[in-house]
Amino acid sequence: MSDTAYEQDGRHAADHAYRLIRDEILSGRRAGGEWLREGELADSIGVSRTPVREALRRLTAEGLLIYERHRGVQVKSWDIADLDEIFSLRMVLEPWGCSLAAERATVDVELLEDLACRMDALVVNGQPTDLDELTDLNNRFHRAILEGSGNNRLASVLASVVQLPIVWRTFAHYRPEALKRSLAHHHELIAALRAGDADWAQSVMCSHIKSAWHSIREETSFRHHQGVPEGPATS
Repeated sequence: MSDTAYEQDGRHAADHAYRLIRDEILSGRRAGGEWLREGELADSIGVSRTPVREALRRLTAEGLLIYERHRGVQVKSWDIADLDEIFSLRMVLEPWGCSLAAERATVDVELLEDLACRMDALVVNGQPTDLDELTDLNNRFHRAILEGSGNNRLASVLASVVQLPIVWRTFAHYRPEALKRSLAHHHELIAALRAGDADWAQSVMCSHIKSAWHSIREETSFRHHQGVPEGPATS
């Protein structure tokens, strides 16, 4: 094997390990406080320790893991203070990005409409029938708006913020009335973007983020007082 081919194979293995470990953390299969061992991960993934080591470095740099000398890496735990920091950033950046998208009028509103309707169809009697699919559609909805803002750095920053475990499965925290309100916000956002009204779009996104903030904070606070370990909620 040539040096170039070897390097490409190594990068592929590292990327593969990175995605698998990251998905386990974000989905909650790896809980906050859990220690990750290179050997065990390498065996479960089917790669050598080298790509696992590279994957753990990347995840540590992203803030999903904590490195302790002589002990290794640990899945980061999240608390209400982290939640408030994350949503404080979202409250500043995401409504602004939404207003930019309305001004530019380049967002594919038909795509947003399709995503919103598909999310509606996944909720029955106030409960999501497929939490992972609903979360994925919602992330695509928000990402499409941010990409329409024309600010690539804004989209990149927010992508790293909203995928932290504490907000990864937002809908798991919603009571039926809050979920209904969130889905309705999507359709109002579409209307504001279709009208090209930046102030309207920004206002709705503010309400949308604030509502999510309160829903998750309330559930996180309850779990904290009940002694439930921090981490992503499950359905």
